[in-house]
Amino acid sequence: MTSQRARDRLVAQLREMGIHSSRVLDIMRHTPRHLFIDEALASRAYENTALPIGHGQTISQPFIVARMTEALLEGGPLHKVLEVGAGCGYQTVILAQVADQVYSIERIAALASRLRDRLRAMNHFHVSVRHGDGSLGWARHAPYDGILVAAAPLGLPRRLLDQLAPGGRLVIPVGAAGQQQLLRITRTDEGFHEEYLDKVSFVPLLGGVS
Repeated sequence: MTSQRARDRLVAQLREMGIHSSRVLDIMRHTPRHLFIDEALASRAYENTALPIGHGQTISQPFIVARMTEALLEGGPLHKVLEVGAGCGYQTVILAQVADQVYSIERIAALASRLRDRLRAMNHFHVSVRHGDGSLGWARHAPYDGILVAAAPLGLPRRLLDQLAPGGRLVIPVGAAGQQQLLRITRTDEGFHEEYLDKVSFVPLLGGVS
């Protein structure tokens, strides 16, 4: 189930579900998702489902990864991207293939350390990983063309909005469990333009580190 046939089947499913970007679909086809999960779950790597990665976290459903990546790309080139909630790094590696520079924050130290090792092994040297509180963003490297958040706050974090470049996009799930909406917020000359993308289910965005 880690074969190219399994990947092709997943990509066909993503296309049927509404992913239109050939670039995103090609990246999803060639990114080895089985390397980001426990070996015992490798046979399920190319199912369109979230899977546990330990520490109470999951690797996101491939459709959601593709949907969020496509939503970021639709607004234009991505030179600099901030990722909040890196987890096992699957979304990180997808972003690394569409952005010139990726800055990734993970609040769980063990996951951040594992991600650094994985990125080195996969030769993604244009990704910087920080163990920290993602709700604060990473102001040192702002502004960003895109910010992707893989955990849900109850409302839009002002600090992340402030770190968007003009024309920059924030793709983020917002809301309480069972009521979350995936939104794209674009920074304009007049302020911020909000678009509804989908219903989603993410772990809550927590402050602090562990």
